[in-house]
Amino acid sequence: MLAMFFWAFVVGGFICVIGQLLFDVVKLTPGHTLSLLVVAGAVLDGFGLYEPLVDFAGAGATIPITSFGNSLVHGALQDAKAHGIIGVLTGMFQVTSSGISAAIVFGFIGALIFKPKG
Repeated sequence: MLAMFFWAFVVGGFICVIGQLLFDVVKLTPGHTLSLLVVAGAVLDGFGLYEPLVDFAGAGATIPITSFGNSLVHGALQDAKAHGIIGVLTGMFQVTSSGISAAIVFGFIGALIFKPKG
């Protein structure tokens, strides 16, 4: 049990270190860094490498933004097998719709509660 927490911390921390290095060393903007990490997760899932990482690290691989790219590609590939080319679009939205909806709802609630700057 303790080893599972350790590896989740190490893998999740390593993904965050990569993002921080993209900010500090490469001088990418937050939008570029976000996009690059999502695409990296999508590419890793496309090659079948992200699921073993999730099995190994658990939340260390499912919490960072790379998991969003993984979810997009994973859902698209699953529905493409079941429904053909139309499944590519429906699969992406079916898998990620709850996370996107939660982000919108909680962002709206946060904007109502707190005074936004700018």
